[in-house]
Amino acid sequence: MIFVTGGAGFIGSNFILDWLAQAAAEPVLNIDKLTYAGNPYNLEAVAGDARYAFVQADICDETAIATLLSRYRPRAIVHLAAESHVDRSIHSPDEFIRTNVNGTFNLLNRALHYWSTLPGPEQADFRFLHVSTDEVYGSLEPQSPPFSEDAPYTPNSLYSASKAASDHLVRAYHQTYGLPTLTTNCSNNYGPYHFPEKLIPLVIANALAGNPLPIYGDGMQIRDWLYVTDHCTALRTILAHGATGETYNIGGGNEQTNLHVVHTLCDILDELAARAQGSYRDLITFVKDRPGHDRRYAIDSGKLERTLGWQPAESFQSGIRKTVQWYLANGEWVRQVRSGAYLNWLRQQYGDHPPGALI
Repeated sequence: MIFVTGGAGFIGSNFILDWLAQAAAEPVLNIDKLTYAGNPYNLEAVAGDARYAFVQADICDETAIATLLSRYRPRAIVHLAAESHVDRSIHSPDEFIRTNVNGTFNLLNRALHYWSTLPGPEQADFRFLHVSTDEVYGSLEPQSPPFSEDAPYTPNSLYSASKAASDHLVRAYHQTYGLPTLTTNCSNNYGPYHFPEKLIPLVIANALAGNPLPIYGDGMQIRDWLYVTDHCTALRTILAHGATGETYNIGGGNEQTNLHVVHTLCDILDELAARAQGSYRDLITFVKDRPGHDRRYAIDSGKLERTLGWQPAESFQSGIRKTVQWYLANGEWVRQVRSGAYLNWLRQQYGDHPPGALI
């Protein structure tokens, strides 16, 4: 069995779906606190799969994590649980420190205690895979080479600072105690089940509703875009073959300005779900830039490609079209998430089970 923290979130749910799609996949225990962005409805397709189980628990809860480790004895932890929205970190940084720093610290502590009790072969096989972000590296100049694993950490937002702190903790637990850790730093993910506070799903949802499409500043901020299924494939590869103590950058090789992303979304929507009058581009509006907004991110995935043979399968053009098609085909999911109605689904599915109760 493997544990996945934050498995009801965007990347977490895609990872679990991708994992269980493999014929020989080990069982998965999904550990998620179910904050506003955690939605087990994403995993409805595997709810009846005997290889899947869900526990509502907080990664900061020492007793809950220790109990789950003792009871289920996983051979790996894939740590995806995190507060991840930069805008929210500006207004509520305490939640980011609590989850991203204290939560990771608690997981590492509990994992170290559990790992130290394992017999030799199981101890050798155990892995703690920590999933982080390219934002820990700060902002790139227009002509600078993409971030490598050796790039210095210069986080500029409360979100990226909290993730940088968690990365350092993971490294320290490997260096100090020998805990077999792996760290990944990925570029901007996009794809199905993305909570509509982030750029791509927000633009799609707003466009279809006829609402303004807000773009920060001049829209010329550059991001490297990674289709979420490509990210999941990379994580599976690193978990299986990565060298302990190492960091691997995961990028899509698709640098795009925010404005180009929004234009592309509008053009695809014009083709697939045309407005009665005009283009979706007519809805674009520019708003005041947010504080500490990094100008450019770009990831060098060369180490991962050279050592483990991974490459992204999707170009930006193919991935963004698949994403728009998914949102058009799953309007009810978007409606429920935006209205909060999915919370009713949670109550119907899981009732009033206390945190830590296996569903």
